[in-house]
Amino acid sequence: MIVSNSICKSYVKKDVLQNVHLQVRKGSIYGLLGSNGAGKTTLLKIIAGIIKPDDGKLSINGKSVYENTEIKKVTFFLSDTVYFFSQYSIKQMAEFFQDTYPNWNQERFVTLKQLFQLDMKKKISQFSKGMQRQVAFWLALSAMPEYLILDEPFDGLDPVIRKKVKNLLVQDVADREMTIIISSHNLREVEDICDYVGILHQGKLLLEKDLDDLKSDIHKVQIAFRGKPHTDFWGDLEVLYKESRGSVILAIVRGKEDRIVSHLEQYHPVILDLLPLTLEEIFVYEMGDAGYAIENILV
Repeated sequence: MIVSNSICKSYVKKDVLQNVHLQVRKGSIYGLLGSNGAGKTTLLKIIAGIIKPDDGKLSINGKSVYENTEIKKVTFFLSDTVYFFSQYSIKQMAEFFQDTYPNWNQERFVTLKQLFQLDMKKKISQFSKGMQRQVAFWLALSAMPEYLILDEPFDGLDPVIRKKVKNLLVQDVADREMTIIISSHNLREVEDICDYVGILHQGKLLLEKDLDDLKSDIHKVQIAFRGKPHTDFWGDLEVLYKESRGSVILAIVRGKEDRIVSHLEQYHPVILDLLPLTLEEIFVYEMGDAGYAIENILV
């Protein structure tokens, strides 16, 4: 398990992370979401042991990560900007990682060549950005890490390769309980594979919750009546946002679906639809609650 307790980090007197408490269960895929400048990359680098927090503690399986070579041997960080030795080919880079990561699986490396179909003797610097991203995943998956940390990992990948890579990630989690933390601005892609999410905003963790629970507790409600509705038909329901579009009232309501439906049906609406919000819509709402505009959340 990955645990952070009261993590703080500042740069030039600017607070980047403020008392961040985070837990990532073993064998899960954790989606770290947040607006630009929220501190996501800094937090990922602290988890990977690349930088040291100013205060607080980050541990993996109860052990401190920073300058811990044993933890780093089973941790792979794939940054938003991939980096390789400038003159190295894929083959040379693979040999370097083979010496670095004790769980390196050469058989898998050879097998994945059929997926990526890249020239192993070609210098990586000569590949396009998307191809370099493929090389990074090829090496990461061959290193067989216990903890895989991904920062904007799918940028530049074509849809076919993206789907295959995501399938490999899910397979590794299922087969050997690899733990993944993934930060991405493409929330629909995160929603496809994550089972737990945390939302970071201005260096603070706004929420951390199981994705299914999060989605089951917030609903988009469409409701309409034949005549003028009762003045307070919402009652004690927790209405987070509402607006009228002609005779139809649209709202975001927090609560269990059964309770919302049973309460509203007593007012005999002619239209009553409840839809779970997507992760993207939930993110927009949570950001709106933190001061961002949410006018387009119901579009």
